[in-house]
Amino acid sequence: MDSLKGRDLLSLADLSTAELHGILSLAIQLKSGMRKLQRRKVLGLMFSKASTRTRVSFSVAMYQLGGQVIDLNPSVTQVSRGEPLIDTARVLGRYLDAIAIRTFEQKDLETFANFAEIPVINALTDREHPCQVLADLMTVQECFGRMAGLTLTYFGDGANNMAHSLLLGCAMVGMNVRIATPSKYPPDAEIVEQAKAIASGKTEVSVTDNPQEAAKDCNVLYTDVWASMGQESEADDRIPVFMPFQVNEKLVGAAADDAIVLHCLPAHRDEEITNGVIEGPRSRVWDQAENRMHAQKALLASLLTDD
Repeated sequence: MDSLKGRDLLSLADLSTAELHGILSLAIQLKSGMRKLQRRKVLGLMFSKASTRTRVSFSVAMYQLGGQVIDLNPSVTQVSRGEPLIDTARVLGRYLDAIAIRTFEQKDLETFANFAEIPVINALTDREHPCQVLADLMTVQECFGRMAGLTLTYFGDGANNMAHSLLLGCAMVGMNVRIATPSKYPPDAEIVEQAKAIASGKTEVSVTDNPQEAAKDCNVLYTDVWASMGQESEADDRIPVFMPFQVNEKLVGAAADDAIVLHCLPAHRDEEITNGVIEGPRSRVWDQAENRMHAQKALLASLLTDD
């Protein structure tokens, strides 16, 4: 898509609804075939947090497009010695064609995007995880043949980056989205209001502390770990608080008959999701994980398209 060429993706809200649908459509086409970039381009990966799926899926996607990848581990670059982000951004912008960044603060990502004259992609921050939601929406489209009018319920930490990006992504495609979370862990109010503003017609955007009510007749049950990266010290204390929001057989039973279960991984089995559910017939977790590669390939092809 020419409209995305050279752009950044820091948040799903950076896309128009038409652009989001265009990326998903291209991802499905790419999944069944192959497309290469006309000139061998280079993607940089700068990850300050651990990564399996994001790192590997971006790398494979870029290689399959005919490009190359360079791993810019912050611990072995001058960033680790205090070089200002604005300096690093200016320099890398002259070497690379695009960069995917996984970091803690959204503001650091925004600073990089302001000074690097290449596309900057949010590969996860504490605030959002837009690339994961591209794969999530693609998986829903594949399973149901549509997204509009369906209902996705997220169970767990409402302040989680996945909850935030799901609020925006579901609202953009006309899918009802419910965030079921303990009252002390609500999503960012600004993002909730942003999602409500994006939603049109009768699309539902809601936050509740009642997991059973939130599961009722929903089409997609979604969860993530209860303690995100950087919150490991809180993990044990969070378990009793979040246990009522566990995606288990009883909760799945309250959903629609054809409901599917998604988890962005890694999973703590028998904590946020039972082993029986993640390995059960409703689980689409492995298709979802595969679709990270296809969705990101479509994103890269759109951002780096040749004239």
